[in-house]
Amino acid sequence: MTQASFATHEVLNQSPPFEDIDLFALDRPLAEAVAANGGGSAHAELSEFGQHWGSAAMAARGRIANENTPKLRTFDSRGNRRDEVEYHPAYHELMARSVHAGVHNSTWNAEGKPTGGAAEVVRAAKFYMAAQVETGHLCPITMTRASVAALAAQPDLLAQTMPVIGTHSYDPAFAPWPTKRGMTLGMGMTEKQGGTDVRSNMTRAERDGDAYRITGHKWFMSAPMCDAFLVLAQADEGLTCFFMPRFRPDGSVNAIQFQRLKDKLGNRSNASSEVEFAGAYAERVGHEGKGIRTIIQMVQLTRQDCAIASAGLMRSGLAHALHHARHRSVFQKHLADQPLMQAVLSDMALHVEASIALVMRLCRSFDRAPHDANEAAFMRLLTPAIKYWVCKSAPEFLYEAMECLGGNGYVEEGILARHFRESPVNAIWEGSGNVMCLDVLRAVSREAEAASAVLQGLVEETTGLPGAADTVAYIGEAFRRPDSERVARIAVEKLALLAAAAALNGVSPRHAELFASTRLAGNHASMYGAVDLASDDIRGLLERALP
Repeated sequence: MTQASFATHEVLNQSPPFEDIDLFALDRPLAEAVAANGGGSAHAELSEFGQHWGSAAMAARGRIANENTPKLRTFDSRGNRRDEVEYHPAYHELMARSVHAGVHNSTWNAEGKPTGGAAEVVRAAKFYMAAQVETGHLCPITMTRASVAALAAQPDLLAQTMPVIGTHSYDPAFAPWPTKRGMTLGMGMTEKQGGTDVRSNMTRAERDGDAYRITGHKWFMSAPMCDAFLVLAQADEGLTCFFMPRFRPDGSVNAIQFQRLKDKLGNRSNASSEVEFAGAYAERVGHEGKGIRTIIQMVQLTRQDCAIASAGLMRSGLAHALHHARHRSVFQKHLADQPLMQAVLSDMALHVEASIALVMRLCRSFDRAPHDANEAAFMRLLTPAIKYWVCKSAPEFLYEAMECLGGNGYVEEGILARHFRESPVNAIWEGSGNVMCLDVLRAVSREAEAASAVLQGLVEETTGLPGAADTVAYIGEAFRRPDSERVARIAVEKLALLAAAAALNGVSPRHAELFASTRLAGNHASMYGAVDLASDDIRGLLERALP
C-alpha cells in the first residue's frame, strides 16, 4: 500500500484499514464455537456471509447510515398526517443484506414453527458478524424474528403474516403489509409513567367488532418505520398484546402519530420514537389479560440477541485493536510484541472467547428447548444471566479497545468510537441489569428443581476447573438466602461466569482453564491485562483471535 506524502512529512507507522476480510475465517473462536454447538455444516455459508460483511463496501454503509440519521416526516406537503420515517440508502442496503441472509426469519419454518437443527446457532453467527459492522439496523431485524414467537399465540394472525415475514426480500415501501414483498415488525411496551413496570400501562383498548381501537401513548417504540407493531394496552380483562399495522384494512394510514424521534447516545442509524395512538386500529394477539405472557415470548428472543450483539461489538473491538497493534511500532518494536500490550490483548481475547462460547451455548439451548426439558430450563435460567454479564461487560471492553489504538481510537473516523457509543444500549433495553437479576431469582424460585438440574449440569461441565467448586457453592447459598435480592448481582454474575467456563470447556479446554483461573479462582482485576498468563498461552490466544 502506497503511503501518502505531504510537504512536511510522509504518512508512516499507521495500520492499514481492517476491511475486505472474512469475518468468519479470521475468527477461530467463533468457528469452533459454532461447530461445538451443532453448526459445523454451515461453514461455507457463514464464510460467504463473513466475506460480504467484512467488505469495505459494507463498512462504508455502516458509517454512512450512522452519519445520516433517520428523519421524521410528520405531515405531507398538503398537511395530511404521514408519520413516515426517512432513511439514507445505506441503511436500506444494510437491511436488505440482513434480510437476504435470513437473519430476520431463518429460525422459523413457513408455518412459524422452530426450524430445528442448529438454526439458532447458525443465525446467531451471522448476527454476531453483522453487529461488528453496524448494529442499529439489527433492532428491526431482531424484533421481526422475535415477533413470530408472540404471534404464535394467535394462530390465524400468524398464518396471515408468516408468508410475508418468511420471505428473503426487504421492501421499504410505505404501504399496507399484505401488499409487500417482505415486512418488518416493531414493539411498543413502555410508557412515560413506567418503563419496566408495564403493568402500570395506561393505554386503553376498546372493542370495535372483531378488532380494537387503541388510545394512549408509548414513551419508547422502536423502529417506527416497521409495517406493524406488537403493543401492550389495557383491555376489559387486563393488559393485552395487540398487533397494530401501519395501515388500516381499508388502506388508510393508521392513527399512529409519532411525536418525535429519540436523540440517542448511540444506535443512531435506527429510529426510536415517542408515539400517540388516537384510536389506532389493532388486532388482539392471545387472550385478553395475558399480554405479558404473550409478549414475553418475544422479549426472550430479543434478550438473546442483545447478548449476541454485545459479544459481536467486543469481538470487533478486539480485532481492530490487535490489527492495529500488529502494524504500529513503538520503541523500535511492534505494539503487538510489547509484553504489556500482549498481556492486555490476550486477556481481552480470553474474555471474547468465553463470551462467544457462552452465547453459542445459549443458542444451542434455544434450538433444543422444544424437545428437551433440560435445555428449556437452561434457556429460561441462563438467558437473563448471560444478557446481564455479556451486555454489561461491553462498554468497559470497548473503552479498552479504543485505548489500544490511542487517539486513533477516539476519533469518529474510526469504528471504535461508534462501537463505544453503541455498547451500553443492549444492557439498558429489553430489561436492565437489575431486571435481569430479578428474572434469574424468579426462575430459581418458580422452577427450583429445574434450576438445580441446570446448576448440576454446570458442575459436571466445570469439574476440575480452578475455582468452579467454590463458585457453585456461593451461587447455591446466595439463591437460598432470604435476602437473595440483595446479593443477586454477585450471584448472577458468578452464574454467568460459571456458564461461560462450562461453555468454553466444550470448545477449548485449555482456555477454559485460563478463564476459570482468572475469573473463578479469584476476582478478576478491574483492568484488562492485570493477569499473569504464560507466554505460550498469550501467543495461543492472540493467534486464535486473529491469525
